[in-house]
Amino acid sequence: MVFDPEGPSASGAGIFGLDVPALDAALVLIPIPFDATASYGRRTRFGPDAILRASHQVDLFDLETGRPYAAGIAMLPPNQEIERWNAAASRAVDTVRGASATGDKDQARAETDRCGELLNRWVYEETRAWLRRGKLVGLVGGDHSTPYGCIRAHLERYPEMGILHIDAHADLRDAYEGFSWSHASIMHNVVHRLPAKKLVHVGLRDVAESEMAIIDRSGGRQVAFTDFAIAKHAHSGQPFTRLVDTIIDELPADVYVSFDIDGLDPALCPNTGTPVPGGLSFHGATALLGAIRGSGRRIIGFDLVEVASDPKLNEQWDGNVGARLLYKLCGHSLAAAKGHLRPA
Repeated sequence: MVFDPEGPSASGAGIFGLDVPALDAALVLIPIPFDATASYGRRTRFGPDAILRASHQVDLFDLETGRPYAAGIAMLPPNQEIERWNAAASRAVDTVRGASATGDKDQARAETDRCGELLNRWVYEETRAWLRRGKLVGLVGGDHSTPYGCIRAHLERYPEMGILHIDAHADLRDAYEGFSWSHASIMHNVVHRLPAKKLVHVGLRDVAESEMAIIDRSGGRQVAFTDFAIAKHAHSGQPFTRLVDTIIDELPADVYVSFDIDGLDPALCPNTGTPVPGGLSFHGATALLGAIRGSGRRIIGFDLVEVASDPKLNEQWDGNVGARLLYKLCGHSLAAAKGHLRPA
C-alpha cells in the first residue's frame, strides 16, 4: 500500500503515523520513560507515549522544512528494563525524601545512582550504535536526567559540537538532593564528566545564584541568555531575530539541542515536571531552531524532555505540543544533514 501523508494514521502506526523500520530511517528516536528524580511531579515517564499518540495528528507537510517524513523517522519500542530501573529508583528516591518511613537513606541514594548509571550506559550504547549506522539520533524523555548517555555518544562522534540548552533551569547543581544523576544535575554532569566545549543556555528563569556564578566563571565555555534578558530585549522594541542571531553566533558548526519543554511558556506545557512562568513562545523556539540551519550550522542530534502526561486524566495538550516541537526538531535536523549522514 502506498503511504498517503495526508491520510489518517493507521492503527498501531509508528511516530507521526509512519511505518518505517529503524534500519531504513534516516532519523531514529529513542524513548526513555524515566522520571525517578523529578522534584515536583513524576509524570514525564508518560511523555514518550503521549508524544507518540499525539504525533498521529500532526500534518506531515511542514511550512518550514517541507517533507521531513520522506527521509524516514522511526521511534524505537521502549526498553522494558527502563521501567524497572525507574520503579526501583523511584522507591529509593521516596525513601530519601522521607515518603517512606523505613529504609536507609544512604543505601537509597546509592540505589538511585545505580539505576541512573544503568540507564546512562544503555542510552550511550544505544545511541552510539545508531550513530555508527549513519543515523541521526534524537532522545525523547522522560526527565532531563535521561539524555546524558546520548550527549556522551554525540560528543564522541562530534567532539567540536556545542550544546544549545533550552530550559527554565540551568541544571548545574552538583548531585542535587544527593543524587548524582538528578534531572537538576544534567548540565553539571555534561560539563564536568564530558569534554563539552560550549554550552549555550536559553530561557533560564528559575536559577540559583551559584549556578549563575558557574556560568560567569566558565571563561566563555558557558553563555546564558536568560528569560529576563530575552523579555527586556522584546520590551525595548528590538526584533527577536537580532537576539536569535546573537545566540547563534555563540554556537559552533555542529549543534546538539537539549530541549526541556519547560523552556516554553507553561501555557504550552502545564503538566511538565517543574513549570515556571515566562518562557519562549512556540514560534520563538522554532525560530531559534530554524536559525541554526539558516546560519549554515547543523543540528547533529537532540533530546526533547520533560513532556508530561497522565493517562488517568486523559491529558493531551502537552503531548500535542511536544509532538509538534519534535517534528520541528526532526525537520531541521534532517534538512541540515543532507549529504552528511554516513556509517562510521
